[in-house]
Amino acid sequence: MKFTPLAIPDVVIIAPDVYSDDRGFFFESYQRARFSEHGITNEFVQDNHSRSARGVVRGLHFQLEPFAQGKLVRVIQGAIYDVAVDIRQESATFGKWVGERLDTQNRHMLYIPPGFAHGFCALEDNTEILYKASRIYSPARERGLAWDDPDIGIKWPVIEGGPSLSEKDRAYPRLRVWAASGGD
Repeated sequence: MKFTPLAIPDVVIIAPDVYSDDRGFFFESYQRARFSEHGITNEFVQDNHSRSARGVVRGLHFQLEPFAQGKLVRVIQGAIYDVAVDIRQESATFGKWVGERLDTQNRHMLYIPPGFAHGFCALEDNTEILYKASRIYSPARERGLAWDDPDIGIKWPVIEGGPSLSEKDRAYPRLRVWAASGGD
């Protein structure tokens, strides 16, 4: 496995060693000791699986302490543009974002530590992602940010007809409004 920190070094793209032949392929998607060697020491306690149509944007989601989640995201069918936004108010990269394409061809995974909002755009129909989370989901501690917040300035892929969003995702506040509220 190759671990590469992104522009926000706490977010890491992971390229597994894939062994392919005429029968198919094999790769190790997670091994605790290998991840620990690269500073990823979360104990993952929940696995999530989602399917999205092309043009669906999910996010930007996060959970407040004590349920803030680290996530390990991978695509098992299709392709996504995956985004992490630093929401740690004391961080030098607060409000900055990184994004990567994850798909079934590159088989890359994205590690997003606690303290980041997460979102993605499905680039193909029937895109399925699996992600591990380091804390269980808590509806009472769930929060989100506007996917199109101009202060963050995410450069989402162009979606003909615009993105498909849930009502909840449409209603999330901008980062500055959330931060001004005391981060709750």
